[in-house]
Amino acid sequence: MLEIKDLIVNYGVITALHGITLTVPDGKIVTLIGANGAGKTTILRSISGLVKPVSGEIVYQGALLDRLRAHEIVKRGLAHVPEGRMVFANLTVEENLQMGAYLQFQPAAIEKEREYIFSIFPRLKERLAQIAGTLSGGEQQMLAIGRALMSRPRFLMLDEPSLGIAPLLVKTIFEKIVEINRERGITILLVEQNANLALEISDYGYVIETGRIILHDDSKVLRQSEAVRKAYLGG
Repeated sequence: MLEIKDLIVNYGVITALHGITLTVPDGKIVTLIGANGAGKTTILRSISGLVKPVSGEIVYQGALLDRLRAHEIVKRGLAHVPEGRMVFANLTVEENLQMGAYLQFQPAAIEKEREYIFSIFPRLKERLAQIAGTLSGGEQQMLAIGRALMSRPRFLMLDEPSLGIAPLLVKTIFEKIVEINRERGITILLVEQNANLALEISDYGYVIETGRIILHDDSKVLRQSEAVRKAYLGG
């Protein structure tokens, strides 16, 4: 579904990505793991059009993305839930969800998405009139995912969904990520600091180190790798 080929990205004179090549198959969950500053977020930002590469290609369903602007990429069916959730803190839950649906013009389709989101995150329905900035970290993450789903994406990117969230809610959110993938057939590219959990729910994984892919394999194989266990799984 998505292919990245020899991607190089610079921030000023610093090279953040050194020729990254990876594939995200249709309908799968693929995870990127690695230390802070390894380049994982930069990969997502490059796909979303928020960072322009120096060279390389990003191909989605046969079309080049790296020449498109961010809003044009969203129209292609890609959605990005950034690190830190980034909800509209001064707007209500309802208004945040409406912002996610700005490309949708059929009221029936918008309402269908709302009801689906409420079915997986019932807390959001209970807090529709609440200001988003007053929600807990876990509730804001639910809202950020819900807002992304309102655009009816086929490809969903999640950046550190467990960051700053209570352990009990982390479990709930990851269960819902699997549910979204399995029930809606949405392809997911996941960046996650909890490598064990990320590899548990994903089909395939890439290990990123200082802007380079140093290892990739089926997630089950990576979980059993001694090098991955020592570096990222606390083994």
